[in-house]
Amino acid sequence: MNANIIRDRSPAARRGPSPARPPEPVRSSRHHRRSRIRTTVEAYVLLAPSLIGFVLFLLVPIAGVVVISFFDWNLMGSPHFVGLANYREMAGDSELWRAVRNTVYYVLLNIPAQTVLALLLALAMNRRMRGGKVLRVLFVLPWMAMPVALGIVWNWAFDPQHGVINQFLSLFGIDGPAWLSSTTWAMPVMASVNVWQYTGYTMLFLLAGLQAIPESLYEAADLDGAGPVMRFFRITLPLLRPSMFFVLVTNTIGSFQMFDTVYVMTQGGPGGSTDTMNYHIYQQAFQLFRSGYASALAMLLFALILLVTAVQVLYFRKRTVYDFS
Repeated sequence: MNANIIRDRSPAARRGPSPARPPEPVRSSRHHRRSRIRTTVEAYVLLAPSLIGFVLFLLVPIAGVVVISFFDWNLMGSPHFVGLANYREMAGDSELWRAVRNTVYYVLLNIPAQTVLALLLALAMNRRMRGGKVLRVLFVLPWMAMPVALGIVWNWAFDPQHGVINQFLSLFGIDGPAWLSSTTWAMPVMASVNVWQYTGYTMLFLLAGLQAIPESLYEAADLDGAGPVMRFFRITLPLLRPSMFFVLVTNTIGSFQMFDTVYVMTQGGPGGSTDTMNYHIYQQAFQLFRSGYASALAMLLFALILLVTAVQVLYFRKRTVYDFS
C-alpha cells in the first residue's frame, strides 16, 4: 500500500459527498400576476364612479353632438342626414361671425382685467396683514354666488333710472348712460360683471403660487441690491408662470363659454352686440329648433377653444419653471 495515500475512514467520508443545497424558495410568477390583477381590479373599482360619469356625461354627449351635426333635426321629428351642409351654412351666416367677434371681444376685455386685478390682490394678500383671512373670504364670495342671481342684481344696478351706478355718478355731476341699452357699453358691462365675480377665485391660485416661491430668493436679491420692481419681474413673475398658465387656460376656456350672464341681462341685445357663441348656439337649438346646425356651431366653438388653448400651451411650454431648488 502506498503510504502517501491517506484514506479518510470518517462516517462523513463513507456517506460520500453531500448533495447540493436546494435554492431558496422564491415567489412564483403566478403569485406576482395574481397580485397585479388584484391591484388593477381594486383601482378600477375605485375609479368606476368617476369613469362612468366621465363616459356618460362627457364622452357620450360629445359623440352625440358630432353625430347630430351631420343631420337636420328639430328635436321632435326624424333626423335627416345632410352631410356637411350644416358646416357649409356657417360660412355665410353673418350672425354667427358677429357672435364670434363678440366672443373674442369679451375674452379680450375679461381675461386681462381679471388676471391683473387678481395678481394685485394676490400680492396684497401675500403680505402679513391683520384680517387677511377675512378679506380672502370676502373676495371669493362672489364666485360662490349663482350667476343668474348675480345677473339679476347687476341688471338692477345698471338700470339707467334707478340703478346705484348712475346714482353714484350723479353725485359727481355725471349723467350715466343707459348701460345695457347701448351697443357701446353693453359688452363692457358683461365683462365687468364677470371680472367682479371671478377675480377672487383667480386670486386664490395666484396666491398659492406666490406662497410657493422660496423666501431665500428674495433675501438673496436684497443682498444683491435688487429693488421691488426688479424682484417682481426677475423672481415673482418667472416663478409664477405655472400658476399663471393654469389661470389663463381655464379662465379663457370659461370666457369662451360665457352664457348665463348674457341670458339674464341682455339676451344678446342690444342689436346683437352681446350675442356670444354660446348664446347663438342656444338660440339655434332651443328657439329655432335647429339642433343639427347648433351642433355644428358647438363643434366650431370647440375647435376655436382648442386652437387658443394650444397656442397658450406652446407659449408657456418653454417658459414655465417647475423646479424652485
